[in-house]
Amino acid sequence: MPKRHAVVAGAGIGGLTAGIALHRRGWRVTVCERAAEPPATGAGIGLAPNALRALDAIGVDAARAAGSAVPTTMGVRRSGGQWLTRTGTADMAARYGMPPIAVPRTALTAALAAALPPEALRYGTAVTAVDDTGGGPVVRTAAGADLPADLVVAADGIHSPLRQACFPTHPGLHYLGEIAWRAIVDAPDLLVPAMSETWGRGERFGVTPLSDGRYYLYATALVPAGTRSADPRAELRRRFGSWHDPIPALLDRIERLDRADILQNDLYDLAAPLPSLHHGRIAWLGDAAHAMAPNLGQGGCQAIEDAVVLAHLLPVGDVGAGGGSGGGDTGGSGPGADPIPDALAAYTAARRDRTDMVRVRARRVGRLGALRNPLAAAARDLAVRATPARLALRGMDDLFNGFRLPG
Repeated sequence: MPKRHAVVAGAGIGGLTAGIALHRRGWRVTVCERAAEPPATGAGIGLAPNALRALDAIGVDAARAAGSAVPTTMGVRRSGGQWLTRTGTADMAARYGMPPIAVPRTALTAALAAALPPEALRYGTAVTAVDDTGGGPVVRTAAGADLPADLVVAADGIHSPLRQACFPTHPGLHYLGEIAWRAIVDAPDLLVPAMSETWGRGERFGVTPLSDGRYYLYATALVPAGTRSADPRAELRRRFGSWHDPIPALLDRIERLDRADILQNDLYDLAAPLPSLHHGRIAWLGDAAHAMAPNLGQGGCQAIEDAVVLAHLLPVGDVGAGGGSGGGDTGGSGPGADPIPDALAAYTAARRDRTDMVRVRARRVGRLGALRNPLAAAARDLAVRATPARLALRGMDDLFNGFRLPG
């Protein structure tokens, strides 16, 4: 029986998850990635309970596949070390059924890639355009190969060329005013049990323990777009070297890294929501659909949710088998009608409001954490310290309990 064919543009976490979800729904999948090979270096990623539930819905056990670390506590500190808020992950597990985990991003992408048929992945194959004017979309690639498809999944990142081509009047990206540095360091002797983010004035520093004794570190500072330091190791030491333990010791480990191992990126989010998360037979997900600030740790989590919901709403891959969610017809006006357009409309309806809520909330949290005025920062710290931990945890319910597969 012939199979429907999906072409996924981008082999990041969202694109790979979409490929797995569609493959397990019976689709033939081709994942095109512009990079010549899988990434060898990268940062870490936290997977919150909502993302873990979404992965579980397609049979992916992230902790088993990529390893994981579960910190004892999570919270926010001041640069002198005082905790502003702190929550035990045991309390989180009791409330949400599971704790968040942290994994190296390269390990997660490798595990997701391994869950696809080898022939499904095409590295060194950049998607340049999609012609969706005929009977079905045709994907154009930089290699000159044309790929006919029944569906195109645009997971082509924050600067998504497909988004720009299909939504030319959209305002695009909004600079958040901050640069971020990210790195992974070896420090098994430090035994830091807590995942923390420390707030200064216009600067932040985050520490996330990983399962193998390494730590994912990130830092942000308010600077003009395009600002780059010739030596990020020295810049981080200058900005954060006097902050509380274990930050100075972790900076010692950063100094052992090559400069190329320290990622430097301006932070952007989408200036406004897209009018729709689909256009014709193209569906957007992840950063391509709703780029958001990293302040809630939900960028990758929402991309995973997108991918799983999209595949769930689409018909099964076997043409003639019928089927949308649960094997029934998802759309069309009668027997033999094409169910894909209605499934994509249902995808936009299911995901657009939720992802935009997270995008807006992440931007607001970032503004709070990056306050530079000393009086405003002091008032912020006082308000956060005065909020009971149970109320702070309850405030995450809409994020961590928010993943659901539509009807």
